[in-house]
Amino acid sequence: MIEFLLFDNDGVLVETEPWYYQANIEALDTLHLTLDFQEYMQHMTHGTTVWQKALDRGFSHSRIEEARAFRNERYGHYLRTQPLYIEGVEEVLEKLSKRYKMAIVTTSRRVDFELIHHDKRLSRYFEFVLCEEDYPRAKPHPDPYLTALTRFGAQSHQALVIEDSQRGLTAAVAANIPCVTVHNAFTASHDFSQSTHRIASLKELEELLTTL
Repeated sequence: MIEFLLFDNDGVLVETEPWYYQANIEALDTLHLTLDFQEYMQHMTHGTTVWQKALDRGFSHSRIEEARAFRNERYGHYLRTQPLYIEGVEEVLEKLSKRYKMAIVTTSRRVDFELIHHDKRLSRYFEFVLCEEDYPRAKPHPDPYLTALTRFGAQSHQALVIEDSQRGLTAAVAANIPCVTVHNAFTASHDFSQSTHRIASLKELEELLTTL
């Protein structure tokens, strides 16, 4: 029986991924480097860094850190100025929070997460949030979801992960937790063949849970 729901953040609860991609494009442009969508998807899928290209071109670590800081600044700008909420998500969370214990498990930096959820509109429905500072290795490693299980004192069969990326799905599978993937146009090209279930939107999750 499912008792615990572990939600990814970006692309599942809020639409932030296109803005992170755009911020990376702008940062690499300061080094006169490009980042096409397919290349970015490869990095996103495997959890590798977009900065490897800069290292391969001989840029110093200090120069790359300057570009990374610029990326973070631009991403923060988009988080403050662009619409991020996905229609219907808040209503789904309100209903599910009455029946399940829920947590957010994200690879976002804590500072970015707090910027996204500054109004607590969605985060108030969750028992806790795990960001990249809260576990040893990020997705696609299982550490984020294993940390969530430990925090809840739960077994893997009692939990369900909700993801929108191959990297997140791989992390859930490695943690031996069933995973539902939610369609997101940004990550539609990813391989979701290991998903336990696939849904078109988060609005379908409540009905799906009645069958599990």
